[in-house]
Amino acid sequence: MPKLTQDQLAERWHMSPRTLEQWRWLGKGPKFLKIGARVLYDESVIEAYEEAQICQNTCGPISGEGV
Repeated sequence: MPKLTQDQLAERWHMSPRTLEQWRWLGKGPKFLKIGARVLYDESVIEAYEEAQICQNTCGPISGEGV
């Protein structure tokens, strides 16, 4: 399974790598793998996280299929 670094994910999402650092500290955002000081994100986890964030309006993510 392909892995993304913090910088690669930040570039993919057009955000600052520091935002991802803050999310990890707060327990927000996608799950990640930490080996020593290195943080990696599994691409399949990122794709699932992105899918869960799809919104139909400004109230938040869609809660289920057929809504």
